[in-house]
Formats: sequence, C-alpha cells, structure tokens
Amino acid sequence: QVTLRAGAELDAHRVNQYRLILRAACPGEDEVEGQLFVRVTTGQVLRCDTPFASAEGDVVQVLADVAPRTPLYAVLRQPLGGLTGFSSPSFLQFRLRNHNTPLRLTRRGLVLAPDNGFDPSKDTQTFRLEIEVMDRHGHNCSGAVRVEVLPSRRPRVTFLEPHRAVTVTEGIGPREVVTQVHARGDNVRYAILAPVAPMLFTIDEVTGEIRSTRRLEVTRAHLLIRAYNALHPDDHATATVNITVQGTDRQAPRCVPAIFVSQVPEMVSPGSTLVTLRCTDSTDGCLHYALEGPPSSHSHFCMEGPQLKVNATLDYDSEAMAALGFQFTATIVVTVGGQPLQSTRVPVLVTVTPVNEFRPACPNSATFTVPETAAFGNVVGRVAGTDRDYPPDSLEYSVEGGSGPAQPFSIDRHTGEILVVGPLDSQQQKSYRLVVRLTDTHNDLDLRKRQSRLCDVSVHLQAVPDQLPVCIPEVQELRITAGSPGSRQPVTRLVCHSSPHSAVLAYTLVGGNEDGRFRLEGNTLVYLPNGQAEPRTFVLLVEVWGGSGARRRSSMVALVVHVTPWSTPVPPSTTTQHTTLQKEPLVVTQTEAVWHPPAWFVAVLTISGALLLATLGCMAQNLLCGPACAECLHSKEETCKPTGRITATPGGITAPRRTPVALSHHSCLSSTQGQFDGRAQDPCTGRDYLFNSVTGARRWI
Repeated sequence: QVTLRAGAELDAHRVNQYRLILRAACPGEDEVEGQLFVRVTTGQVLRCDTPFASAEGDVVQVLADVAPRTPLYAVLRQPLGGLTGFSSPSFLQFRLRNHNTPLRLTRRGLVLAPDNGFDPSKDTQTFRLEIEVMDRHGHNCSGAVRVEVLPSRRPRVTFLEPHRAVTVTEGIGPREVVTQVHARGDNVRYAILAPVAPMLFTIDEVTGEIRSTRRLEVTRAHLLIRAYNALHPDDHATATVNITVQGTDRQAPRCVPAIFVSQVPEMVSPGSTLVTLRCTDSTDGCLHYALEGPPSSHSHFCMEGPQLKVNATLDYDSEAMAALGFQFTATIVVTVGGQPLQSTRVPVLVTVTPVNEFRPACPNSATFTVPETAAFGNVVGRVAGTDRDYPPDSLEYSVEGGSGPAQPFSIDRHTGEILVVGPLDSQQQKSYRLVVRLTDTHNDLDLRKRQSRLCDVSVHLQAVPDQLPVCIPEVQELRITAGSPGSRQPVTRLVCHSSPHSAVLAYTLVGGNEDGRFRLEGNTLVYLPNGQAEPRTFVLLVEVWGGSGARRRSSMVALVVHVTPWSTPVPPSTTTQHTTLQKEPLVVTQTEAVWHPPAWFVAVLTISGALLLATLGCMAQNLLCGPACAECLHSKEETCKPTGRITATPGGITAPRRTPVALSHHSCLSSTQGQFDGRAQDPCTGRDYLFNSVTGARRWI
C-alpha cells in the first residue's frame, strides 16, 4: 500500500508526475523490481499567482509613444501567467473594479493601451487597475496591476537634407523615379504639402520616392515635403525639393581614364587616393561622382569628388579577402547635375597584393622520441610551424648544418617531417638537438622579401634490447654430389632474422672446415670440390652475429653435409671416347616420419603374445577334454605348476618356468580314498583342484 507522506504538499504546476521504483522479495526467491507512476492533476481551485495577487500588485512599464490599443499585460497567459488552475481563459470572467483609468480590460484578461494612446508630453504617469477573476463554479480571486508610463525615448523626425535641388531631362515617362527624400525617426511617413494638388509629381508614403505622374517637359517645380511619425503625427519635419526639367541637347561628360585597373599592396593606409578622374562637360555643368558596386567595394572604397579613395584596411591575410579573389570591382558614375541619362561610367578593378608582414612562429612543443631501431626513412615527427601571412602556414623547412654522421636526421622541405637517414645507437648518443629553419614562401610579390625563424627540436632515442638471431632450422642435414675440381658449388642458404628485422646479420664458419672445402658468401654456403674419391661427411658450425657495437649477440647453426664423389665411367677398350657431362647437384630435402621402438618394448610385446596364445590353447583343450578329465588325468599328461616369477635379464624378459608333475594311475585311484590336505588353482586352465602334499595326488573340483 502506497500512501502520501504526512505533511507532503503536491503542486501539479511544479511536478505533475512521480516515478516510484518498488522492489520486493520473498524468502528464498530472487528480488523483483517494478515501477509505479503517480500523476498529479490540477484541482478545481482558482488561485492567483504572485505578484498579481500581492498587495502592491504586478508592475508593467511602457513608453508613452506606444501605439493605441497595444496589449500591455495579460492576466492569464502562457507560459507565464497571472493565474493558475485553469488552462483556458474561456471559463473565466474578468471584471475591473476601478473605472477611473483610460486603460481597457478585455474579456480575455488583456490590459490595452488607451484608444488615443498616452500623452507623450507628460512625465511619468501611473495607472492602477484592480481586477477580479471568477470561474464558472463561483471561485474567484483578485489582484492588481500598476502600469507605469515612461517618457518616450524615441528620436524626433528630422530630414537629412532639408533643401534639395534636382535636375532631370525631359522625356521621363510616367511613374519613373525622379528623386528620393530621407528622414530620420520612427514610423516615418511622407506627404506633399505644396502644391496642395500636385500635377506633375507624387510621393511614396513609405519610401519617400518622388515619381512623375506623366511625361515630363521642360519646367521647374517646387515641392514642400512633410515627414511625420505615423503613431504620433505631432512629431514631424518639412523639406523643400526643387526639380528642374531641362532639354536633352546636352552630352554625357568625358572622363580620363576611361577605365581604371590597379594593384595596391595590402598595407595601403585608409584615406589614400587611388585615382583622380578628370572629367569635362560641354556645358560646364556641375558634375556628380558616385560609386556603384557590391557591398564589399562600398565598404573598402569611397568617392570624394573625383577622387577614388581607400575607405578601410585591405587585409590580404583573411578568408574574406580570399573569397573575393583578392580583387574588388566597382563602377564610378559621373553625371551632370544628377541627371542619369547624361552620365558616364568608369569601370574600376583593384587587385590587392600581399605584403610579407609576419615572421614564422615555432611550435609550442618540438620534442620527439624514436626507437633506436628505426629504419632509414622512418618518420620521427612533424615540426608544425605557423605563419599568419596568407596563404597560411606556407613554409619551407631545413636543418641547419645538414645531415651527416653526427646528425642522422633530415627534414622534409615541404611537410616539416623529420626523417631517419642514418644509424641510431642510444649507447653512443641518447638525444639529438636539431636547429630547424622555418622560411615563409609566397607571401610577397618580391620573392626576395622572405622571413625566417630558427626553432630548436629535440629528438630522444629510445633504447631497444637486442635479441639473439634466430635461424630456421638450427640443424640441417644435407647431401650433395661433388662437382668437378675447381668449380663452385652452392650448398644451402641460411634463413636467419634478428630483432629488429632490418638489422644486418654477419655469418662466420667457426668449425668443421679444417681443409677449407667450404666458404660462406653472405648467408650462402658454397662447396669447393677437390676431386676426393671417397664419400665424406662434414659437420660445420656457422656463427650468426646480430646487433652492433658492444651489444652484438650471436647464435650457432649446425650443418651436416654428406659429400658423395663425382663418379666418372671408365672408358672401354675401344677408341670411342665417352664424355660425362657435369651437372650441378640438386639438393632435395625430404622429411619422413619413422617410428623406431626400443628393444625392450619389442621383447615385452613378443612375450605377451606368446602367453596369450598359450592361454587360448589351454582353454581350448579344457573345452575339448570332456567329463572324463574331470576325475583324473592320464599318467602321461603334463600339467604346469608355477615354480618361479618373471625376471628381467640383459637379453630380455624370462617367462616363469613350469615344472611337469607326473601322476601315476595308482595315485589317481588312491586319491579317491586318501585325504587331501591342500587346495590350489591350475594356472593353465584356471580350474581348482585338491592335492596331497605327501603323495602329490590331485583331484579336480
């Protein structure tokens, strides 16, 4: 039985489900485990959350320029809420106790701003709303909300250019953009105040674009433009725009250069002038210069009159510059009086070139460990130098002093990998210090402007214990046929290895080669025939050396070589001459599995077989003898009586001796009347019998 602990309080809004793990076990049985889930649901009690239900009430701060009927506070909202206990506000009723406030309370518990908004001219204003909430069951709770209206911090509406003069060419069609005005502020809208009924132009209320209403002819127009805050119309400003429509007999200006292509180093300072255009107009009108192009060009360059200047640092060593291909494209538009139709366009292409600014940097750690058995060309480690110039980490590596007997290491020029190029011996030298030079590449147009840095690199040798050379097999028995004298006859090749496998082994004949008939060529044994006439067996000892210096270790290999003389046939008495072709001997090694039992095993097996045959013969005789043999044996019969035991002799195993006992016919008959004082078992037949120790009489039982 699961009960609620005394004093416990459940709150479905904080924890709505509990998971209990129950374990139970009966005596002598395994423990079982189960889970119990307890779900907590909300009760039908209406409660108002704090701080809404507190005496001071909840506080909301808004600006005075908030739009009319803007929701300011929600008595019940998700996920935050002023009420708990119900998930839907449709079952609740909200009532405003005090009505001396311009704020409004909706049926869904929303507090709205006044219909006409707040008065922005006043200082901080405070409104208190006392609200009562009731559900359909009659449960209710109440709370208060204090709304503090703060002075507006919004900027005032102002024109960036209060007076503007625009000249356009006749022939502009309807709805074409003539010019555009800009005002600073919030929720800015535009309108034409004068003329009251404009005939030639109209303005976009949102963007401020002034467009033509029909095809324009030569004329002059004066417009008075108002910009105002749509939420607060009292916040407004005015500007004048003079538009001159002139004829089309004017020509576009001519500029030198007509196209501008240049390379600038990345170190050029902002404000530097790249080019100054020399433009002329036939009417000597006012020329306007503007820069068009992608945002990257606008952020790095600007126009000051006819001068194209650098506006920001041109950092070559950045991914953003690499994404642009280190080039900027733009167009300088030169117009007469701001008239688009009378304009000249000058293309601009600026390429940023690199400057070698930074020196290479050494890695934080440049210590490596390599086993002394490392082979030629093994990689010890990599020197990871860095360079902040673009392209990043474009370095070349070199070892000061080069490689040699005292420096068994080299470095890859491009990757910085340190390689083993000489023998290593930890007993002679346990560590090496390398001075690696890092030199940057491709970081400047002038290849002579390269920077470098020296880095210290330590390489420690790890000692590796040497092992004895291992040869397979360690003993070989070979048979060869001797060739002709003076020839060279390979016999076998020794297969040996050491640890490490790359170690060089040395082979030496140390025994069995007194007459010098054999010699070693590397790991190959060679026989030098001398024309001997008799077969001969040589037992050779070869010592295999591995390692170097004081740590050299060796193993011994035994070679048994049976040499058979080369047989040359005797020529017959005829004059025919026989020539025997000399062939290189072919050595074939064949292994056969043969079992040679010892002599004692053969002797025991023979005697055991003989005893088994004798026992089988006696059993067969006993079965064929019949009932007549049950009373007595014939006098000529011989029976075996064991008189000894099995003994071991130098020549083998001796079986027990058997003594024949002769029983006369008289003794056989008298045995039926006499007394028997003993009982025994015949070793041949296995049958029991009675016997008289005085007369020797026997009787089968």
